[in-house]
Amino acid sequence: MDNKNKKIAFFDSGVGGLTVFSQMKKMLPNEKYLYFGDLKNSPYGEKSQDELIHISKKIFDFFASQDVKAVVMACNTTSATAYDSLKDNYPYKIYPIIQSCAKKIAQLPVKRICVFATEATVKTHAYQKYINKNNPNIEIFETACPDWVKIVEENRVFESEEQIKSDLEHAFVYNPEKFILGCTHYPFLTKVLVKYVDESKILNPAEIFVDYIIADLKKNSMLKDSPGGQEEFLVSANPQNFKHAADMFYDLKNIPQKTDLI
Repeated sequence: MDNKNKKIAFFDSGVGGLTVFSQMKKMLPNEKYLYFGDLKNSPYGEKSQDELIHISKKIFDFFASQDVKAVVMACNTTSATAYDSLKDNYPYKIYPIIQSCAKKIAQLPVKRICVFATEATVKTHAYQKYINKNNPNIEIFETACPDWVKIVEENRVFESEEQIKSDLEHAFVYNPEKFILGCTHYPFLTKVLVKYVDESKILNPAEIFVDYIIADLKKNSMLKDSPGGQEEFLVSANPQNFKHAADMFYDLKNIPQKTDLI
C-alpha cells in the first residue's frame, strides 16, 4: 500500500486532542484520520510516568496494527512522560506536541512564560527543558491545573469559572508575558480565560504543532495526493460522554466506537 494513503493517527486521554485534530483536518481535509480518546484512563495528569508509558505503548501497538503512517501525540502529558521511551520502537513517524512546538516558542520575543499543564507534565519540567534548550534566556514558570481536564471532559466550563480564575491568580504573581495552554484540553477554557487575560497573551500550541507536522509530512513526501478524506473516532470508554464534550469544539457526525484495546 502506498505510504501516502495510510492513516494519520491521533491520541489523547479524551476530547482535548480535538484542538489539534480539528486544526489538522481544516488544513489537510483529504487525509485519512484515526482518533483515539482514552476516556477509560482519563485524566492522564494524575498517573505516574510508568503508568503513562504502559498506556502509550498499548496505544502505539494498536496504531502499528492499523498500519498508520504517522502518530500525533495530541497530549502534552504523554509527550512529556512517554515519548522518549517509545519513539524508536515503531515504523511510523511520531509527533510529540511539546518537543515539536518548543523551538518555535523559544523564538518569541519574551522573557517570562507561564505554562499551565497537568501535574504529570509539570513534574517532568518538559516545557522548561525543551524551550530553554533552544533559548536559555526565557524564564519558564510551570503551574499545575489538575481540575481543568475534568472541567472540560464534564462540559462544565462556565460553572467552574471561580476555580479557573483562582488558578490564574496564582500565575499572575510571576508577571508572565505569555501563557501557554500546556494541555490540549485547555483551549476549551478560552472563553473564560480571556475574561482575565488579554487574548494576545494566550498561546495555544495546537496551531504551531499542526504547522510543524504539515511541513514535516511535505518534506518527507508523505501527504496524501488524492481527494476524499476520511475520519474515524474510537474511545476506550464512555462514547456518549466523548461526543457530548466534543460537541463544544468539533462536529462529530456519529457517536464514537468503543474499543477494548486498552
